[in-house]
Amino acid sequence: MARLADYFVLVAFGPHPRGSGEGQGQILQRFPEKDWEDNPFPQGIELFCQPSGWQLCPERNPPTFFVAVLTDINSERHYCACLTFWEPVEPTQEGPCAQDGAERDEEADEGGPGALPAPTPGPPGQLFAPKTLVLVSRLDHVEVFRNSLGLIYTIHVEGLNVGLENVVGNLLTCVIPLAGGSQRTISLGAGDRQVIQTPLSDSLPISRCSVALLFRQLGITNVLSLFCVPLRHHQRAVSVLRGAYRAQGALPVSDFTYVPILPAQLLEVLSTPTPFIIGVNAAFQAEAQELLDVIVADLDGGTVTVPECVHIPPLPEPLQSQTHSILSMVLDPELELADLAFPPPTTSISSLKMQDKELRAVFLRLFAQLLQGYRWCLHTVRIHPEPVIRFHKVGARQGAGGQRGVPEG
Repeated sequence: MARLADYFVLVAFGPHPRGSGEGQGQILQRFPEKDWEDNPFPQGIELFCQPSGWQLCPERNPPTFFVAVLTDINSERHYCACLTFWEPVEPTQEGPCAQDGAERDEEADEGGPGALPAPTPGPPGQLFAPKTLVLVSRLDHVEVFRNSLGLIYTIHVEGLNVGLENVVGNLLTCVIPLAGGSQRTISLGAGDRQVIQTPLSDSLPISRCSVALLFRQLGITNVLSLFCVPLRHHQRAVSVLRGAYRAQGALPVSDFTYVPILPAQLLEVLSTPTPFIIGVNAAFQAEAQELLDVIVADLDGGTVTVPECVHIPPLPEPLQSQTHSILSMVLDPELELADLAFPPPTTSISSLKMQDKELRAVFLRLFAQLLQGYRWCLHTVRIHPEPVIRFHKVGARQGAGGQRGVPEG
């Protein structure tokens, strides 16, 4: 059993101490006020509430929702669900939005953030400041967090006759099972009913549709290239834009440092000499590409940019071609069977959620093939008081007894 949410935080815009145009986030309220003994309050959460920076806007933007992921010193992940809305403030300081009207029109044409419902313009001289409602949890229940924060926001905006203290208290005291596959119905005390589906196992990642979406955005060849980078440990750093961290985590690759959305104030983290998979906003993509050994995957454009100084070794044949063919059968079976004189009568494409499971099954099979015969490379040394098992790397690279060896790790 575990708490559904550990902390509820209200973060608001505050003026920058140096008087610059941009502001900074300030925590107005947090519940509970004292840290849990088993889960300290995450520091720097106000940076991740507004990854592009805290700024005043001349118009009221529609509310937004996203989930940031923080990793503590014990390598445990904390999911920070953020719902941001804008409220009018007195025009006492300058702090215009980073994007002007022309940039918004350009983003709308490209289907970017500007494609959202048009912001509501305010009176002349009126500015709007962002406020963010944050839920911090060690559980990954995104839709429940979205609904809960949406309920709290609705109560605040519409002035419903419901005590926010009771709603937040019910949310922070709700305890659910970690795993088991059971359903749990909860209510926050505002006439709502939410159903939580617990995972069957707490050790297996839940990808939902993220793996299938990643293949749609980047294509088979690009995803296989990104898959080989952490698998081989030949690259110092990997930079992936927002949205792909869940898919990368669902594939059984090395456990790199994951930062789904990196705040603008922490862009220097991209220069650290450690492997990572980090999502950066499109506005800072050019700064990431300036680094010599960072691979940038553009989810919006469907491209993967590899620097000239970096070589990504492909999977050994025939695994590379076989995996590519199987993935094509999952994603586009009609294309794979187009040249057959007598194709099967029906070639239906699975649903997005089922495709996600099929794609993950392909990679599980791939790892089984890569690790075939690995036991031959484990040598037992008995000259010590206790047996010592040593991995024979040369034998692993060359293969053993006709079996395929594993890549050097």
